[in-house]
Amino acid sequence: MVDIFVTYGPWLIGLAAVFGFLMAWGIGANDVANAMGTSVGSNAITIKQAIIIAMIFEFAGAFLAGGEVTNTIRSGIIDSSYFNDVPHLLVYGMISALLAAGIWLVVASALGWPVSTTHSIIGAIIGFAAVGVGTEAVAWGKVTGIVGSWVVTPAISGFIAFLIFQSAQKLIFDTDNPLENSKRYVPMYMFFAGFMMSLVTIDKGLVHVGLDFTTAQSYGLAAAIGVVVAIVGKFFISRLKMSDKADRHTQFANVEKVFAIMMVMSACCMAFAHGSNDVANAIGPVASVVSTVNNHGEIVAKAHLDWWILPLGAFGIVSGLALFGKRVMQTIGKNITHLTPSRGFAAELAAASTVVIASGTGLPISTTQTLVGAVLGVGMARGIAAINIGVVRNIVVSWVVTLPAGAGLAIVFFYIIRAVFGG
Repeated sequence: MVDIFVTYGPWLIGLAAVFGFLMAWGIGANDVANAMGTSVGSNAITIKQAIIIAMIFEFAGAFLAGGEVTNTIRSGIIDSSYFNDVPHLLVYGMISALLAAGIWLVVASALGWPVSTTHSIIGAIIGFAAVGVGTEAVAWGKVTGIVGSWVVTPAISGFIAFLIFQSAQKLIFDTDNPLENSKRYVPMYMFFAGFMMSLVTIDKGLVHVGLDFTTAQSYGLAAAIGVVVAIVGKFFISRLKMSDKADRHTQFANVEKVFAIMMVMSACCMAFAHGSNDVANAIGPVASVVSTVNNHGEIVAKAHLDWWILPLGAFGIVSGLALFGKRVMQTIGKNITHLTPSRGFAAELAAASTVVIASGTGLPISTTQTLVGAVLGVGMARGIAAINIGVVRNIVVSWVVTLPAGAGLAIVFFYIIRAVFGG
């Protein structure tokens, strides 16, 4: 077994690096486009601006907070002890999982389907583990949780988005003086946004840099940031030169401008949190391969990241978004339902809130499914006719297909790689 690592070690690491980059590229093309889709769809920012913002914040999140150490086995979905006697099969499996998940993400992105990158890599890992050492190596309880999340996650975020949007309608848009009421109530939304976005950033991002706060400290810090955001927001809104005497249509347009500013802020936070969190889907298996090869077959619970792995993931995410992210942005931002900045803000804030709830309760979550559910919730607030049912049906089908597609492709690639390298 060790002979394989001595003979083919550099080749195996090289393959893991190339396929890890492909996986990160797919994450950028698919998942990151989700984070920016609502901002682009509501015309708060252009696609070019979205790509620049996401490139900066995703790269910062992935590179600065992507984690010095990453779990070798993603999400504890398989028991690595089953591979102790056959470590080369784990290496083959991780390489095949990266290639399988990467290809599926590229296909889904080309079709404009927003799928879960986490579920893609988990499906692929389940596939190779089941055929490599047996189905008993898979933690099937975790898989059940993932299937359950297809319903639970979008339902929670959709409900929260529905409430946020309805409250904005009642407090601001349906009143006689929407502009005056926006000056009164928007700082409240800004507090909520500042609070939730900083919680997401602290929970999902900063924990990887060694800034590990207690729950009370996290909430206290987030509340303080929320207050600061609200005060700054109130100051700038009061300075906006907008006439209360204007007709309602002009007032609505001015109110939407205020929500557009908040959307850009929330998109930056989501991009940072996403980069820090989901880069692990690409670099976790790479780190696993590198550590197993370098340790001559010894499988460690935590793999130290070599210096080149994190930048590889960060560059992969950014290039995938820049070159291929447009189609999924179109699906999320324009094809499900018509978005304005206020509706997009409600969806983004609901998605962030759901991420906070999920990380607090340990719910398995997909940022993609969270955001799609939130956009649906906003659409439902305007009635079922406001939603493009055909697009939603395709998205749901793509979610269900993701796990078996990742598993099937990984099984095929696993057998090919084992035939090439032996063992």
